Amino acid sequence: MTANDEIDTSRPHPARVYDYWLNGKSHYEADAAAARRVVDVWPGVVLGAHLNREFMHRVTRWLVEEAGVRQFLDIGSGIPTEPNLHQVAQAVAPETRVVYADNDPIVLQHAQGLLRGTPEGRTAFLQADFTEPESILGSPQLRETLDLDRPVALSLIALLHFITDERGAYETVHALMDALPSGSYLVVSHATADFDPDLLTRVAEAYQSTVAEGQIRSSSEVSRFFEGLELLEPGVVVAHRWRPEGGEAQSDVTDAEFPVYGGVARKP
Repeated sequence: MTANDEIDTSRPHPARVYDYWLNGKSHYEADAAAARRVVDVWPGVVLGAHLNREFMHRVTRWLVEEAGVRQFLDIGSGIPTEPNLHQVAQAVAPETRVVYADNDPIVLQHAQGLLRGTPEGRTAFLQADFTEPESILGSPQLRETLDLDRPVALSLIALLHFITDERGAYETVHALMDALPSGSYLVVSHATADFDPDLLTRVAEAYQSTVAEGQIRSSSEVSRFFEGLELLEPGVVVAHRWRPEGGEAQSDVTDAEFPVYGGVARKP
């Protein structure tokens, strides 16, 4: 870790705030304070964090079991929380290969937890920024782990609402998908204010603009990330309604309580 990568424990970071909501241990008081402020104005955020993880688990299992995907690129992976993506995928197909990428130095400290996979498969971690796709696609870790001539599932879970249009959110997603071959998939989960128009203002005030800049998007704006791809049924929906296991979403959770869209699309 370089001097520029030293962890600033005085400022909250999205990955560590998320870790707090998931009952993790890899956060500091600044992160916990920010997390509690958000809970005060958005009581469902802790449930939402867990439902978001369940969405990732369901999609990963579907991609491995039904779509035959054996390679994943997970950007904005965050601090390891078991079961992580590679554990879910390799439990179905041990030969699955996974590359994790994140820009938070504390995730680098926990990288060994991300790298413990099956002997048949491979896992790798790289510290990189989503807004610099060339640094991800050209990294030795990715090139040594994934075969970009074969389909790859690009997983962007709870990441894009931290990337504004001005920082190239759409352009970066398209650049990453352009580099992947036909048969690859895009997986997105994204917070929305569609069900509570004041949500963005309240959450931004709770974060006190110290965690990260961001942009909450509508259903149509989230759908734009899938332009040029074949969107799978049921389309862009509140994430706990995306192909729920057992056929029924949690009936006691309203869309307003879990205002996070999820969607999956295939590159033709």
